[in-house]
Amino acid sequence: MDDDADDVTTQRSTVDDWTRALAESTGSPGGGAGTGVMLAIAASLTSMVAGYTETDHHRRSELANIHARAHSLREAALRLADEDASASQAFGAAFRLEPGPERDDAIHQASVNAAKSSAVLGDRAIDAIADLGWLAANGNPALVADVVVAFGALRAAVSGARTNVSFDLAALTKAGGALEQVREQHPVLWATVERLTAALDQIDGLTAGIDHRAAPTDNV
Repeated sequence: MDDDADDVTTQRSTVDDWTRALAESTGSPGGGAGTGVMLAIAASLTSMVAGYTETDHHRRSELANIHARAHSLREAALRLADEDASASQAFGAAFRLEPGPERDDAIHQASVNAAKSSAVLGDRAIDAIADLGWLAANGNPALVADVVVAFGALRAAVSGARTNVSFDLAALTKAGGALEQVREQHPVLWATVERLTAALDQIDGLTAGIDHRAAPTDNV
């Protein structure tokens, strides 16, 4: 690849450059950064649908807040994607160290940092569910297909964050110990995995509620 990995970011690169970097066997960017990009796509579609939606004056302020939050989330998600790519670099570097206490400590710290990075992404994705749900019920009906696509991207973000946090927590057992010990030592991160699992069910329920309108040919 011509570009150095450090020079390829979601905030400065073209889609072509960034996906080319993702396709390389470097691990940075990786699945965690991809999770951030999926969240940015969900936020962008949310913003678009909100911009095309008209409502009565009683809900105008609520709609404006959704629009503003989605706009802000798009920018935050791309930044978090780049932060996750940096965490992935540290994670990979730790595993390349020679076996021994130093390597074990580095893997432990990198795993915790990576889990925290993914957890932040997951929390932001969970926060976005309610706004997209509002648009599913009150948004411009002509854009219901875009809402379903946004739910798909949001689900990918939630699923990616859940898997990454879970995987990183499990990596803490590499130096010995059991998952139950990890759960006791990192209760907040463990609870994040559980909340993300519940969020997947919530997204699936909301999507099912409007899918018949987005894909009417399925009902023929």
